[in-house]
Amino acid sequence: MKFQKGSGDFFALDIGTNAVRVLQLAPAGDEWELVAHGYAPVDRRITSSDAPESRRRLGEVIMTAVGQSGIKTKNVAIGLPSNKTFTTVVDVPQVSDAELRATMKYQIDQYVPMADDAKVDWVLLGPSLHASDQQEVLISSVSKGYSEDQLEFIEGLGLNVIAIEPDPIAMVRAFAPPQQAANGAAVMLIDIGELSTDLAIIYGGAPRLVRTIPSGVSSLVKSAVQNLSVQEDQARQFILKFGLAEDKLDGQVVRAIEGALDNFASELIKSIKFFQTRYASAQVSSITLTGFGEMIPHLSEYVAAKVEVPTAPGNPWQGIHMPQTSQEQLANVAPEFATAVGLAKRRNDA
Repeated sequence: MKFQKGSGDFFALDIGTNAVRVLQLAPAGDEWELVAHGYAPVDRRITSSDAPESRRRLGEVIMTAVGQSGIKTKNVAIGLPSNKTFTTVVDVPQVSDAELRATMKYQIDQYVPMADDAKVDWVLLGPSLHASDQQEVLISSVSKGYSEDQLEFIEGLGLNVIAIEPDPIAMVRAFAPPQQAANGAAVMLIDIGELSTDLAIIYGGAPRLVRTIPSGVSSLVKSAVQNLSVQEDQARQFILKFGLAEDKLDGQVVRAIEGALDNFASELIKSIKFFQTRYASAQVSSITLTGFGEMIPHLSEYVAAKVEVPTAPGNPWQGIHMPQTSQEQLANVAPEFATAVGLAKRRNDA
């Protein structure tokens, strides 16, 4: 989804459940230079509320993050939470550009829920990877009411929104290297957030499956609270410090969250099966974890064993040059920046 109201320098804005992240990058050949970054924690009750006072306080947090970062430009690309967006890949006939535009009107009415009340964008991915006489199109949509509210809110802070994009699509840009278009392997990306998990499978250099799992680290915390009889803060600390280590606290943490983990793994397996139903010749060769997925010790080993696909933590900052001081400042929160990195890597024609 792109408006292109401005051009030149811009920064990325990712409003998460528990924090606001801002990031500005500059191209450096095939890699990137860090220009500025900012991070400001925010109470979950503020980000989940539409009340005027909550919006005012959220605006203050955003501008605090921007101010502390040193970002000068007013142009901003914003992420849209996946639970507010709809993304799918559809097949269309191989036709001219003009015929494709006409065809897409029908496809949007067919596939997008409440299309008349939605803001819709689409991009041609290229020839279909499973049907020789078709081509594939990625469709993303968001309700007009929500997108207009977000635009009004952000621009009311004195910023100029040049682009909006679903968080999972930004995540894909953060991690997808160009060589994936050539090696034929399918790769699953998983960004575990506070309340939900964004999932995308990249195949042929583009996202072919995008979905949201309605559970995040808070589901694990809730299970630990119930089964260990501890407070929420302590449960979260146990999970992020000890993770799934059997030799820590006599394995009590992993046993306490085992049920929630198994449900999570079953969703990953379901997603892979759905993908391989469409692309019968494709195999998911690896899984990359980011967000809390990168921060929970031994989670990658658990996922690899359950899903039977090699799994490893991912680094959204790969290929981004930054000074040592910035590395130190970002050390504890770097895995949370996948969406912001992807947004900041947008080119003017992206």
